[in-house]
Amino acid sequence: MSESYNIFVDIMSEQTAASRANERIGFEEAFALHHRTVFRVARSVVSDPGIAEDVSQEAFIRLFKHLDSLANDEMVKPWLIRVTINLARNAIRGTMRANTREDNYVKEYGLQERSSVELDFEESAGVNDIYRALAQVKEPLRSCLVLKQQGLSYKEIAASLDLNVASIGTFVARARQEFAKHYTGQTR
Repeated sequence: MSESYNIFVDIMSEQTAASRANERIGFEEAFALHHRTVFRVARSVVSDPGIAEDVSQEAFIRLFKHLDSLANDEMVKPWLIRVTINLARNAIRGTMRANTREDNYVKEYGLQERSSVELDFEESAGVNDIYRALAQVKEPLRSCLVLKQQGLSYKEIAASLDLNVASIGTFVARARQEFAKHYTGQTR
């Protein structure tokens, strides 16, 4: 009887492990785990917290629609980061077009833009210098640096950016050098 009991326990534990492996991460859990990272990635690309929040929301809407199509739970974070980067780049393109239209309007009608209190504070705090220096770092180095600063592993960065894992360390080191060169050049 002891032998059949052990076999029964082994079968039950294998079935339990198999059912746990088949359980998928839920949307709420994915949101709770990855919202902060997604927002930081979006903010690092668009440099505006309002637009970054919009980009984050759009990324999670897309996750909600595509969660079942992801191969496994380990790919949720890299997938989210990739989608966020693409959405943020699209937002920048749209903002650049809107800014061009506004600039043309200002040139044509002689209007002057007023800076907000928030922009004045960020400029005085040197945040804009950081974003300017970061903007001068070329892709994919900039994305590698930002994602590394967010705490992602080289494997996650490689999956997010469709790069070779072996080259990520070199990209991060080069990005740090370029950022330091551009940042110290601005602050002098």
